[in-house]
Amino acid sequence: MKTFEEATEFVLKHKVVTVFGSKGSPHPSLWDNTDLSADKPKGGGWSPRVSAVWDWKTRIPETFPDEIFYGKLPNGDAVLMEREYLRTTHYPQAFKPVSELPLLCQQIYECVRIEPWTTTALRKHAVAEFNTTKSRFDTALKKLQSSLNIARSMDPECDGDTWIPFSEANLDIVEAHPELQADS
Repeated sequence: MKTFEEATEFVLKHKVVTVFGSKGSPHPSLWDNTDLSADKPKGGGWSPRVSAVWDWKTRIPETFPDEIFYGKLPNGDAVLMEREYLRTTHYPQAFKPVSELPLLCQQIYECVRIEPWTTTALRKHAVAEFNTTKSRFDTALKKLQSSLNIARSMDPECDGDTWIPFSEANLDIVEAHPELQADS
């Protein structure tokens, strides 16, 4: 594939697509199925493949928020996922109440629950307020994404990765599974 349209159709066809690929993953990746050069331009900068995949990972779910979700799998892989698959299969399998996650995850979630945060601002806040490291923060952020407690805002007006509660962006999915919310 070479175009945004082809990449979108690829995600809808395969239901779950990793962004950059992962050894041993059962899911196809945008990276491995993109027919664009991976060679860096002579003048520097990103290759056509990196530029396209990086753009698609953000633009596809922003353009089609009712059809495609951006998130993380439990192994940390970034994925684009067809929303009906998210609703019927992935959410019931992957959701974990924030109360079952480590304390740092709970502290970070509480910040996001109160108001949206960009990754950079949230990291600075967590390091200062929760006496943590960048590495521990990054791990906690991935756990919150893969456990479906936070999600990236698909509002094109937001700068960078802005985090909101998963339920705020996906209330229909949360409400379809009341049995999972009893402990939250």
